[in-house]
Amino acid sequence: MNVFTINPLWYYAIGFIVIWVLALLFRKQLKIDVEGPILMRKTKRLRGFIDGVAQSNPRFWRIFMTIGIPVSIFFMIFTFYYLVISLQTLFTAPQTQLILPGVDLPGQAIAVPFIPGLIALATVIVVHEFGHGILARVEGVRIKSIGLMLLAVLPGAFVEPDEEDVEKSKKTSKLRIYAAGSIFNLSLAAISLFILMILSLLFISGLSFGIPSISVPGAPALKTEPVWLNISGPIFPSLHADGIQISSVVPKSPADGILQGGMVIYSINGYSTNNDDNYLSVVNNIKIGEKLTFVTNQGTFQVKAGINPDNSTHAYIGIRTQENDVLNSGLPPVYGVLSQWILFPLINLLTWIFVLNFAVGIINLLPARPLDGGLLFEEILTYRISKTTVNRITNGLTIVLWTILVVSIVYGTGRGILMLF
Repeated sequence: MNVFTINPLWYYAIGFIVIWVLALLFRKQLKIDVEGPILMRKTKRLRGFIDGVAQSNPRFWRIFMTIGIPVSIFFMIFTFYYLVISLQTLFTAPQTQLILPGVDLPGQAIAVPFIPGLIALATVIVVHEFGHGILARVEGVRIKSIGLMLLAVLPGAFVEPDEEDVEKSKKTSKLRIYAAGSIFNLSLAAISLFILMILSLLFISGLSFGIPSISVPGAPALKTEPVWLNISGPIFPSLHADGIQISSVVPKSPADGILQGGMVIYSINGYSTNNDDNYLSVVNNIKIGEKLTFVTNQGTFQVKAGINPDNSTHAYIGIRTQENDVLNSGLPPVYGVLSQWILFPLINLLTWIFVLNFAVGIINLLPARPLDGGLLFEEILTYRISKTTVNRITNGLTIVLWTILVVSIVYGTGRGILMLF
């Protein structure tokens, strides 16, 4: 077992054990409610803030969320289709996995860095629940409490509306409230993406960042952070790509113990990798068992390509990468300082805010209880179908979808952990 690799998982395990022990021992003093596998800390604070935001322009919020209802329905259908399609690779490359900031597992689609990941995850939780709260108050629904929760090992937050008020609300009002959380997440994702595009347009010759990829049988699956955005022609060109930087090395991969995070790759087997396009053209033609020579800023290293955990017909190196942007020559040193301490960290943070808010936003729209998509789906069906029939449909769909999700998460995450040994 690689102790260094497994450490982040142990930190999470120890942290959650400590939280549960303290919560159970001091539940009265800390005012914590324990309901089965759920810990909850309720408060009435921040209700005034939510009221203020909701009443600042209720007409805007209603229009905004009325537009959000069809957007939610679109992503509900998209996510449902994606989950069903993922069944074909459920036991080879599960598409739904438990992603923890700072933890990298073999076969995992992405690796979220610890600090930016935690901050991005916090934005997901806060924005989602405040979205529900704001629309609840716009629609005249009282908020009973606000709080934090822990479902076994999964952290979260909640805004608890008055259920009687919700039941008395019009159907359109309910739809707005149910859709609000995911629409707020998707809106924050869109804002982050827009800012990233502006930064690229202003400063960088080619800003590239990765989002979770969909594994398609027969398609190359080597680059773990696929290029999704690439804009050229900066207005204030101060940076340019100079090689490929290794963000991290996947544990127990062919590159583990040879290559290291922070290295900059200049060529592979004599082929230049000065930018993402060149890098992809090289790695997508690598064969299983091929010996690869990496020329980096820290020396020359050899790696033998292995078998991709998600596709046994494709080669695998086991590194997560991004373009290494450097300062253009002739610019004052202050540009380099600003880039290193402000621009790059900001780009990294915005990238993960986009990725996590988009991913959680659309997954939460799955038509399964108790997800918002399940409530939304159920309310839509009641327009034409009796309540009894609606319950049968939603109950059946909920069982099927949660079975797929749980099996995919348990198998995908468990498989990754076992690969560490």
